[in-house]
Formats: sequence, structure tokens, C-alpha cells
Amino acid sequence: MTDVTRLPGATHHFWEWQTGAACRDLGSARFFHPAGERGEDREERDAAAKRVCAVCPVRAQCLEHALRTREPFGVWGGLTEEERRSLRDERDLEGAGATRARRR
Repeated sequence: MTDVTRLPGATHHFWEWQTGAACRDLGSARFFHPAGERGEDREERDAAAKRVCAVCPVRAQCLEHALRTREPFGVWGGLTEEERRSLRDERDLEGAGATRARRR
């Protein structure tokens, strides 16, 4: 018999928030830009995705997931990849400042 006691167990609870997502049945095209998309086309697609996110009941969980996993593409939790990168950088700076303050 295989010993499974060291396995992490069921992980469905990590993804359960997605069942209530406003984007669940909309497909990915609105949230992930095609290769080469730039300018107004990209801005319009991002804006359409953000409108969906604005009314989404799991927006906070979605954004936290994207930040935690460093999701490199698409609109997640109402933020584009560039916006998430900026937010992560801000959090990293705040965290570094807190670490330095504790050392003093």
C-alpha cells in the first residue's frame, strides 16, 4: 500500500473562490491580450475586462491569487499585469522597510 500521509491533501479549497467569479463563463479573450495587441485596442480590451472585475464578488481573492502566484499575463482582480507588477513592487518596498525597522 502506498503511503500518502505526506501528500498535501485535497486542494480544491484553494480554487473554490473561482466558482463565484463574474468572468467564469466569459472566455479568456477579454482578459488576455493577443500577441502584438497595443494601443487603443489593448486599452479597450483591458477596460472591458475591468468592467467585469468591478462587479465581481471574488475580485479581492482573484487579485490576491494573481499577486501571490506572480501571474504574468492578463487582467486579474481588476488589474493588468503592469498594474500588478507596480503593486508588487510597492509591497516589496514596504516589506523591506518594515524589515529594516524591526532590525533597529
